[in-house]
Amino acid sequence: MRFDLTTLNLVLAIADTRSITRGAEREHLALAAASKRLSDLEARFGVPLFERHARGVLPTEAGRALVRHVRSLHASLHALESEVVEFSRGIQGHLRIAANAGAISECLPPDLAAFSQAHPKIRISLEDLTSADIQAAVAEGRADVGIFVAPVLDNRLDTRTYRHGALAAMVPAGHVLATRSEVAFDDLLDHDIVGLHQGAAVHELMRAEAEGQGRALKARLQVRGFDAIAQLVEAGLGVAVMPAAVAQRFAQLFRVQVLPMRDAWAQRSYLLGVRRQEVLPTVVQRFVDALCPAPLSSSGDPQP
Repeated sequence: MRFDLTTLNLVLAIADTRSITRGAEREHLALAAASKRLSDLEARFGVPLFERHARGVLPTEAGRALVRHVRSLHASLHALESEVVEFSRGIQGHLRIAANAGAISECLPPDLAAFSQAHPKIRISLEDLTSADIQAAVAEGRADVGIFVAPVLDNRLDTRTYRHGALAAMVPAGHVLATRSEVAFDDLLDHDIVGLHQGAAVHELMRAEAEGQGRALKARLQVRGFDAIAQLVEAGLGVAVMPAAVAQRFAQLFRVQVLPMRDAWAQRSYLLGVRRQEVLPTVVQRFVDALCPAPLSSSGDPQP
């Protein structure tokens, strides 16, 4: 079955605008021509792609599946165009990396620098996303490589264990917990929590652990960035949980105390994930081999 990009773009435009008329206008098609393209496509599939309502149209389950693939196709075409154009500029590839805040703050920069030095003609883009969004971006072709943490794992990815890390508690100097040698998460639940935004891996992990203990997570202040968290903790506005290596660096700059956590879940692994495919693009394969020599596995069973 062959498809033309004009019709696929029309399907995407209709889904985005929830209107055949506005979708046709966006793609510069006459309404009659757009309607015929859509009806012909539905006839070829043998299923309706949109449900017609008084206030517009909504994609059916089949329509949503098609839209998802069209978006992935757009991402692949954009990557193809960008990479081919860059060859004319002397660039030998473009690597799009998505990583969570912990990986960017804790361990990724030196490895990116080493890879960039070893492959100066490969352009690297880095985007800071939540672990769930990273996996979706890689699976849908909007990123080539993702670095994230469990527990949410997308079965469309192959993964390797990239680095191991630990979470630590951060409390203000002089805090009631500051004299302890270590703390349990249960100790922190008695205090206001300063943390990252909802969706961030550490926040979701704390929320799940608190619910599992039948406790409420007093997430009073949520910000974007570990440096902001450290400043708020220093000001006495709460306690925090963040990667231990990051917390130790901030302890050199702010009047805070960093305490190891004895909870088992405070030990965690960063995973490197790529979209599951028979052969990885050369640039992606080089990066994966540089960071994680171990074989790829399904995301449900990351290799050590």
